[in-house]
Amino acid sequence: MRKIFFLVAFCACCTGINAQEPADALRFAWNAPSGTARQQAIGGAMTSLGGDLSATFVNPAGLGFYKTGDFVITPGYNLFNTNATYYGRSEKDKRNSFSFGTTGFVMGTETNGRNRRKSGAAFAIAINRTASFSNKILYRGLNTQNSYSQKFLEEINNNNVKDANAVASNYPFGTSLAFNTYWIDTINGGSSGNYQFKSRATIGNLFQENAVTNSGGITELALAFAGNKNDKFYFGGTIGIPFLNYNRESSFIEADASSNTTNNFDFASITENLNTVGTGINLKMGVIYKPQEYVRLGLAIHTPTLYSLTDKYSSSVTTGTENYKGLLTQSSGDFTGGQDAEFKYWHITPYRIMGSASYVLREIEDVRKQKGFLTADIEYVNYKASSFTTDPNGDNSQDTKDYLKKLNQAIDNSYKGTFNFKAGGELKFTTIMARLGVAYYGNPYKNLGNGEKGNRFLLSGGLGYRNKGIFIDLTYVHTMGKDIHYAYRLQNAAFAGASLKQTGGNILATIGFKI
Repeated sequence: MRKIFFLVAFCACCTGINAQEPADALRFAWNAPSGTARQQAIGGAMTSLGGDLSATFVNPAGLGFYKTGDFVITPGYNLFNTNATYYGRSEKDKRNSFSFGTTGFVMGTETNGRNRRKSGAAFAIAINRTASFSNKILYRGLNTQNSYSQKFLEEINNNNVKDANAVASNYPFGTSLAFNTYWIDTINGGSSGNYQFKSRATIGNLFQENAVTNSGGITELALAFAGNKNDKFYFGGTIGIPFLNYNRESSFIEADASSNTTNNFDFASITENLNTVGTGINLKMGVIYKPQEYVRLGLAIHTPTLYSLTDKYSSSVTTGTENYKGLLTQSSGDFTGGQDAEFKYWHITPYRIMGSASYVLREIEDVRKQKGFLTADIEYVNYKASSFTTDPNGDNSQDTKDYLKKLNQAIDNSYKGTFNFKAGGELKFTTIMARLGVAYYGNPYKNLGNGEKGNRFLLSGGLGYRNKGIFIDLTYVHTMGKDIHYAYRLQNAAFAGASLKQTGGNILATIGFKI
């Protein structure tokens, strides 16, 4: 277990400008994509159902049901609340944001062949918010076990550094800042090139606070094709181009919890800013088969997304040491000429496999006479298959390759494959439809014995109206989830994360027109 934590700690404390950590791999993969209001109302299950533009991003074979065309737009609004518990103390924070679901158009055709056999084809262009990173996390607590500063000391020890000048200059995004502001210091009795180091924090009696604001998301542009044979066998494929934009602003502070004003430590804080942007490419392929008119079976495969990403990163440390050195601040910009550090790399997300079955009530060719449906999806995602690699146009030094290799090992040791389940149904009353759905996203963490657990449970419902070539759908999705967040990890000392209970709501409206 200690080996696993060392790998994670190594990734978070790399001496270069790399800012990736295993949590980034999970962040870009463990999400509940948006869609049309209709699809979201039935739990997101769309692998075998078809007949909706959101099939572009789930199983493109579902576009093969189209005989004409649709144009849809899906605005939305997200509400997100987090309750974090850290060393027995709970705090709440929230963040709301506008969003959008599947928006675009699809065109379908149908032809009659010999022996009354029918075939058809469809083409779609759409965009969708496949991930939202918007949330705020705040937690506080009295830590009687350890200090953030031990993270810097472990970095020095792991690299066997004895030279104070090296500590002061070789780690410009954390350890050097802490050393130059006296969060950590040399131990008396050392000599040039042979120093040992200690923390000036009052370990065992520290009040800590961590505030993190995340924003951004992944917006995917998709081009899809689909076809059908005799309205029995449907097939399709999607080329997806996701655009990723992630911003994180974090501020961690630890303060002396005693009333002693002469122990040469008042507080220390570190602020970090990370911006990740890039573009990727992926493929989605799928089939749907109707063994009977009222039964639909679907299978879809999503290839990993290959991202080309760029990080821009900066940090600063402020330490108050009372009468020892007073109040000092230093930022990474002092080492980089005031510019953010920049690092280019490639990231590969996990693959996904989905299976599904749908039962359509009164399945007849005239969809206006259908009475509703029931549908369910099961999805497997191998989160440990995420990986980072060097960009051919970026830093390809051996140090960077070694860093990313250890990061990938940490991902393998931290995460696992898991199953997600989605189900829903619709009842149709002439021009009005009522829908309900549920979804469960399983735990992506391996059990490392340190509280690593996470899941998400979604309940959804909505109404739809269709008449004379116009349709309007309204949906509300309520999300409940559990996760864990670490301000820092340590190799050689006990540490704890904050347990998160997250709730959210997503309000979606899809407006569409037949074309």
